[in-house]
Amino acid sequence: MAANKAEEMATKQRDISVAEFFEKNRHLLGFDNKRKALLTAVKEAVDNALDACEEADIMPELLVEVIDMGNERFRIVAEDNGPGIVKAQIPKIFAKLLYGSKFHRLKQSRGQQGIGISASVMYGQLTTGRAARIISKIGPGKHAHYYELKIDTVKNKPIILKDEEREWEKDQGTRIEIDIEGGYIKGGQSIDQYLKQTAIINPHVTITYVNPKAEQIIFPRAVEEMPKQPAEIKPHPYGVELGILMKMMANTEYRTLQAFLVNEFSRVGGGTAKQICEHALIPPSTKPQKISREESEKLINAIKKTKIISPPTDCISPIGEEAFEKGLRKEVNAEFYCAVTRKPSVYRGNPFQVEVALAYGGEQSAQDSANLFRFANRVPLLYQQSACSVFRSVVQTKWRSYGLSQSSGALPIGPLTIAVHIASVWVPFTSESKEAIAHYPEIIAEIKLALQEAGRKLQKYTMKKRRVKDELKKRSYIEKYIPHVAIGLQEILGLKKFEVQDVEKQLKNLLEKQRGQLDDLEFDPSKNIDFDEEMAALGRDAKKEEEPIEENFDDEPEEDSEETEVKKKKGSTQTKLR
Repeated sequence: MAANKAEEMATKQRDISVAEFFEKNRHLLGFDNKRKALLTAVKEAVDNALDACEEADIMPELLVEVIDMGNERFRIVAEDNGPGIVKAQIPKIFAKLLYGSKFHRLKQSRGQQGIGISASVMYGQLTTGRAARIISKIGPGKHAHYYELKIDTVKNKPIILKDEEREWEKDQGTRIEIDIEGGYIKGGQSIDQYLKQTAIINPHVTITYVNPKAEQIIFPRAVEEMPKQPAEIKPHPYGVELGILMKMMANTEYRTLQAFLVNEFSRVGGGTAKQICEHALIPPSTKPQKISREESEKLINAIKKTKIISPPTDCISPIGEEAFEKGLRKEVNAEFYCAVTRKPSVYRGNPFQVEVALAYGGEQSAQDSANLFRFANRVPLLYQQSACSVFRSVVQTKWRSYGLSQSSGALPIGPLTIAVHIASVWVPFTSESKEAIAHYPEIIAEIKLALQEAGRKLQKYTMKKRRVKDELKKRSYIEKYIPHVAIGLQEILGLKKFEVQDVEKQLKNLLEKQRGQLDDLEFDPSKNIDFDEEMAALGRDAKKEEEPIEENFDDEPEEDSEETEVKKKKGSTQTKLR
């Protein structure tokens, strides 16, 4: 009886395709409510377009259109001027989950998993029953290829409903149209806010945006230079785990352990490879496929004992202090700006680099919490703020030292905008929806150091402003009594009226000479020529949906000095790059 039951149960078991899994668990990809689903679909289309343009070294020009079709249905249109996609790849890229070129390579890019745009197509198919429409052209004189696609979620394969060649006036590029069920509300976590922050963190991009109210907004590029093209690197030995090492050795084409170490990892030369083998007590000529699990474990321990040069940093492309500050100037009309780009560091063998920009004073509210913009590989992160290592780093920084008030476990209070960008070959997101960065100690430490460096620049400005204010107050007292001194001298010396005026003038000149000339630190809204009022207004007309919550962390905030941070990091797995 039991055997029959087991056989009956066995007949019900079958493989689950990745498309089926995410079809039932679409919340993992950011499609857990209608408003967020609309934003996620736009985000994935924009990320793909920007990655394609930058990889082809083309200055990106994007058209994003969101059309309200009524009954909570929207048509998303995303068009770029990128290199286009060859015909055979179009169905796989847009209608097959976990398909792409970015997962297996160590190089900075917005996409990582090969899920995003195909998941948007799947969500549109689930909620409206309509196919995605794609047209792509790879160059002048070529025909454009037009597809209408759905996803076979059981087999995770594209279903091609239409495949034809068409004439298209563009020289090259790709255009996708997806109909989805969604919700549009202006505010802090809207498409408007996402595109605005995309323009800040990608100052080389031009975006034309038509919102569901048929209003056209243009985000012009702020710089005319493309960001540095990141190079692809091999994994670093310090970040490899036992199971990954065993898999690499089983699949390698190299015949000796020494050749495997030199050719499959970065920063490992012949001498370093021999050192690793000596520490592991394994002959360098051993075939990698014949190394046992116990020997593999010895190799891992040997790698930890061997001094290996840090990974190369040409695989990441930071924004740069000047461009980051210029992007922030478009959004915030402030009186003081600064930006900091830290030297690259490493977590789990993966290079990463932290950048911070601050905008202080001006038209920002002094009574509200500081605005926090989070970015990863030039992509804005709008959700799960309090779950992100960026938020944790900001609230653990002692902003009182820099002239701002702050409650425990909360953002500082004052007229301040904080923008934090992390560039990495592999950003450790907390979920497939890529909304928050995991709490790696190395990442948190680097963000805090960048914030402290920027905070010190802010402190110099606020202290200078305070000194000027105090000096003006003292001068006002002295200037108040200059006319009375002149009148007194008139009575004593019998001065004439014009002589009294001359005495007043000389006393004022003497005051200026003795106490020095003061800098004009008064805020002038017209000084910021980069400020875009239309752009800055986006996202202001609705309260943020997800306010950061106060958190009491188990570990106490660390000392707010770079020297203390460096001391505490000694002995950690973090390696500073030179």
